[in-house]
Amino acid sequence: MKPCWIGLDLGTSGCRAVALDARGEALARASRSLPPPRRSAPGHAEQNPDLWWRATLAVLSELTAALPRHHPRALAVDATSATMLLCRADLTPLGPALMYDDQRATEQARRLAQLAPAHSPAATPSSSLAKLLWLLDQGSTAGLRACHQAEWIAARLAGRLLPGDENNALKLGYDPVAGTWPAWLAGLNLPAGLLPEVVPPGTALATLDPAVARLTGLPGDCRIVAGTTDSTAAALAVGLDQPGQAVTSLGSTLVMKVVSRKPRFDGGLGIYSHRIPGGLWLVGGASNSGGRVLRRFFSDEELGELSKRIRPDRGLCLNYYPLPAPGERFPVAAPELAPRLTPVPRDRVRFLQGLLEGMARIEARAYALLAEPDEPAVGPVRSLGGGAANPAWRAIRARILKRPVSDDSNREAAEGAARLALRGVPPQGV
Repeated sequence: MKPCWIGLDLGTSGCRAVALDARGEALARASRSLPPPRRSAPGHAEQNPDLWWRATLAVLSELTAALPRHHPRALAVDATSATMLLCRADLTPLGPALMYDDQRATEQARRLAQLAPAHSPAATPSSSLAKLLWLLDQGSTAGLRACHQAEWIAARLAGRLLPGDENNALKLGYDPVAGTWPAWLAGLNLPAGLLPEVVPPGTALATLDPAVARLTGLPGDCRIVAGTTDSTAAALAVGLDQPGQAVTSLGSTLVMKVVSRKPRFDGGLGIYSHRIPGGLWLVGGASNSGGRVLRRFFSDEELGELSKRIRPDRGLCLNYYPLPAPGERFPVAAPELAPRLTPVPRDRVRFLQGLLEGMARIEARAYALLAEPDEPAVGPVRSLGGGAANPAWRAIRARILKRPVSDDSNREAAEGAARLALRGVPPQGV
């Protein structure tokens, strides 16, 4: 049987998997939708981790069935950055996970600001560490492990707790430059064993749990490889490997990243950096604007029909800052920033164009902030996610960004995760 490598991606709306061959070509894909996070109050967003696990088993079972002549050698998981849960040693979640855009940990972020270095990405309400402190403040802390979404799924696949990956650990306070948990975390008096050992993405960790192998049809010798965040996996999927290359993910949120030779961190602007293969860094941030705002006002069918009637070459005077609720992460970290969605014109086409232009201005501001005088200029922007396939939005973005914008909507983050699996367990003889 021929070898293959699997990437599993958990996003806001669904779970997707892809299998790649040794050349990086896709062999099969599978997906399942996920219910939206529960939003019981403004700034709250949580989800039952069991929903992720059921979707994972279904997707992997479908993918394995589509690979009768291939042998999966390794699997890596990517998922939403800063989605955090507490679990026991047997991997049982202590309760719902706090999603990436949950903003309730404002008091905890203020505590962190007194300890963390200036501009630390861990000292914001949406960070993993602020969410972790909020979860700990709710009750018992003994015998628990902090897990990001991707790390918990990887642990379930292995049947035991595993090291975390340094890309996810960044917003938990990990220092990827020094390669260690920083000394200032001692001021939090966290319970022993709460934070994981951290390894680089692409590190081979364990073999598949036999029970999971039986449930999914995957071979028992399939290796679990340390994964990454969803936006980093998206960049790996389109093959970013040169300084100045840029990618925007247009999904439920907007994520803008640029490849750089050096890391950059600025918590006040929401800028952080993830190490990627080749000794490079992926520098950028995530805005709360994006498709979730559009779906408040338009169905998918309406978006398609109204977009055809937009004149993207003609800018409007509407000055929107489209957010689904108060709170922004990048290009400014402002937990209380209010959406700006008025005035609302009677013409639905103009309203949609105004929202798309507002998002494009956020994207343009992001790339202006990410430009560095001693780094190559930010070049054409690769575009992933459902929004990348919208020609009108793409034309609006090209006009406002003043640079070419591509449609890479046929690529997905799961491919980036599969490339990590391939890196962690390369073909025999390589």
